[in-house]
Amino acid sequence: MPDMSVKKGKLRLKNPIMTASGTYGYNIEYEDFTNPEILGGIVTKAITLEPREGNFWQRIIETECGMINSIGLENLGITRFLKEKLPVLLARGICFVVNIAGSSIDEYINLAQKCEENGIKMIELNVSCPNVRHGCLEFGVDEKILSRLVNSVRDVFSGCLIVKLTPNVTSIELLGTSCQKAGADALSAINTLKGTGIKLRLENGKFKKEIVTGGYSGQGIKPAALNAVMRLKKAIDIPIIGIGGIYSFNDVLEFFAAGADAVQIGTANFTHPDIAGKLVSELYDFMSNNGFKTLDELKGALRNE
Repeated sequence: MPDMSVKKGKLRLKNPIMTASGTYGYNIEYEDFTNPEILGGIVTKAITLEPREGNFWQRIIETECGMINSIGLENLGITRFLKEKLPVLLARGICFVVNIAGSSIDEYINLAQKCEENGIKMIELNVSCPNVRHGCLEFGVDEKILSRLVNSVRDVFSGCLIVKLTPNVTSIELLGTSCQKAGADALSAINTLKGTGIKLRLENGKFKKEIVTGGYSGQGIKPAALNAVMRLKKAIDIPIIGIGGIYSFNDVLEFFAAGADAVQIGTANFTHPDIAGKLVSELYDFMSNNGFKTLDELKGALRNE
């Protein structure tokens, strides 16, 4: 039986197939399609200190190669998450990561402390969401501010600290290096690209428009995501979780070849709700049929190491 587990530093996963924040709910919402217990890890919707209703304008627009969303971090807040959602994750033995988002360093610290107090083993800092007016992306584009944030969270959280990076910067390497020096255990790359979608229709001689500006995700961003992973791999020593446009098993192999230690499936969950479970099975079969005993052995072969 091949060993598909990921064990690198504090990053501990059953296998490298994860689901991305904002695309898979809080715990077992997708259970009708895939048993969440077989996944490498579920990353929860972004959790804030207080409940958020999200943005009130149009939130989603579909594009030819993906979608643009402006959800605005709608979520039930940390108190309800700990009371209603966490017990299910623990009772079912689901490997999970809590994604946290704040508008100030103090908010991130508070959230991280609550996670520590409740025995949560892995958190992902959302410092790269482009769909909110304050917080997140403001921290993710300046390496000095990001370093201070990561260092502050590191002081209060002893588990695996993952930082989700934005591609909307000149040098993602500077941000990655800053996170590693400040105490991050792993990086997720990438979050959505900034984008605008416009739908036009002509009615009675006048154009009507639907416009959504927000985070662009889906198959169209895969080349940018692969590039970010490759660049980070050359700059840092901590694990990288690749995200962006994964729709097939071959996409997973490409991210491994680029330097990723695990991957997160995002937008594909909306159109192929069983994809994460299928990728776990496909990885197992591929390793079994081709004589790869461990995930590291497969990655080494893909990277010609």
